[in-house]
Amino acid sequence: MDFSKLAAEIGSEGLIAALPFLLLVIAMFQTRVNRMRGMVAVAALVGLAVALLVAKSPLLASGWGLLLLATSLLLARRLLRDRTVRFTNEEEPIVAHLLAGLAPTRARHFLDQGFWLSGHAGDVLAREEEPVGHLFYLASGEAKVTSHGHQVGTCRAGDLIGEITVLSGERASATVTLVGPARFWCAPANVLRPYLDAHEAVRHALEHGFAASLESKLRASNDTIVHNAGG
Repeated sequence: MDFSKLAAEIGSEGLIAALPFLLLVIAMFQTRVNRMRGMVAVAALVGLAVALLVAKSPLLASGWGLLLLATSLLLARRLLRDRTVRFTNEEEPIVAHLLAGLAPTRARHFLDQGFWLSGHAGDVLAREEEPVGHLFYLASGEAKVTSHGHQVGTCRAGDLIGEITVLSGERASATVTLVGPARFWCAPANVLRPYLDAHEAVRHALEHGFAASLESKLRASNDTIVHNAGG
């Protein structure tokens, strides 16, 4: 196809008139709602300008104007809701490290899928070769990680527990036991799985948080193994 010939037949005004529709098509491919609405607002603004300055059509301009107004109201409502969301001192580290990049309303909604508990020495959060029933975020305290009776790692404040297996349904590769008083957030696996299937943006943010947590724990586990071998 000769695109230069096609462009000549359509004319510059036709190409300009098609621009807002092209922007709408691009908006449909955005995975985040706010980004999609922002792109639609830009398309509507361009469309309004084209209708007034090129097409000189009041009817077309009113249509684009209504679309711009609607998307602007939706964006303003989301912005207002985000500004009114509040997190506790315990929740703020989870939002910063595990849910980075998410809108506050989405982070708040995710945290509400779980609950806070206080633990004591000897409480088992995950047991080797058994399904992991919850995802844990250790806000304070420590837990030892053992496999086949040998300590292979330590979980400290800020660590996740169960992130590798809680979504897949696989069995735990180690036992995690609290070594003293602890405070942690946890969410049931049977709640998380359908929730994350329905909220792709949250799942994407969590996967990044899980990867960072796993890397940190692997380094800590290697240090523990080296230390034990040296002892």
